[in-house]
Parts: sequence; C-alpha cells; structure tokens
Amino acid sequence: MTNNKITGNLPLKDRPIDIFFMVIFSIFAITSCIADMVPTLGVDFNEASSNFIVNANHWYAEGTDPLFQNPPVWMKIVTGLSSFVYMPFYIILVIALYKGWNKIQLPSVIYATMIATITGIIVFGVEFFGEPEWRTPNPIKFLSFNLPYVLIPILLLIRMRKPLPFTRKF
Repeated sequence: MTNNKITGNLPLKDRPIDIFFMVIFSIFAITSCIADMVPTLGVDFNEASSNFIVNANHWYAEGTDPLFQNPPVWMKIVTGLSSFVYMPFYIILVIALYKGWNKIQLPSVIYATMIATITGIIVFGVEFFGEPEWRTPNPIKFLSFNLPYVLIPILLLIRMRKPLPFTRKF
C-alpha cells in the first residue's frame, strides 16, 4: 500500500501548486546563500569585485537597497535569519512538498507569518518610509527583487490554511 493511499494525499502530479512552490523555494534556498549570507558575515560589497557572489550583491544593492548594502545590526539579524533559519527550512519544505508531508503545515504557517511580518512590514517600511539614508532610490528594482519573498510565503500560507494540505489541490 502506498503512502498516498494511507494518508489520502494526492500525487504530486495532481498538485501543480506544490510543484511551483518546489521550484520557487529551491530558488529561495540558493538566493539565501548568495545574497543574505554576505551581509550577515560582514562581507563588504560596496565596490564591484571579481568574486561573483560579492559582485552580484554589489550590482543589486548599488543604487537600489542602501539598507542591505550597509546594514545596521538589526538588518544583519534579518539576513542571518534568512541564511541560517529560512534556508534550511526551504530545503525541508521542498522535500516535504515532494513527499507530501502534512506535518510541514505548522512550520509553513510560522515561516510565512514571520517573513510577511519581518520583510513585508519592517524591511519594506524602512525602505519606503524610514530614515532617508535607508530609503530605496529605485523602488521598481527593489520590489522586483524583494516582493516575491513576501507574496510567495503569503501564497504558501493560503495553501497551508487547512489541515492535511496535500489531500487537496489548493
């Protein structure tokens, strides 16, 4: 007897939203390493570099995200959460989505609530309404890079709204 028959879970092929989430959260895991670990570890990316990761952060932050480029301690805590808490969660989430582990529901709700609060309210609030030195001079570029990190977790929160999320398509 397969696990799907025991749990009543739909097969992955019948849950296209979960395939979408698997792709997106795999990308989020990679970007947590490429982007958020750099300021967390105190790497200076105010100048262009021959190092791909440093240069990618410089390209993004220069003229777009002064809060990320020269983070105060509290912002390093935010990027540290992404690097050392969210990134491992993304990996576990992708596996849970693939395997249909219904127990990922509560951790998903906690994660989505945290990220919507920290990124959606605090970081976006500072970037748009905070002190002038932290405001984004390029809102379109800032939002194109950062809005998915708020909207996708909210979509995940909606997906995980009821018990046994893998027994239904959405």
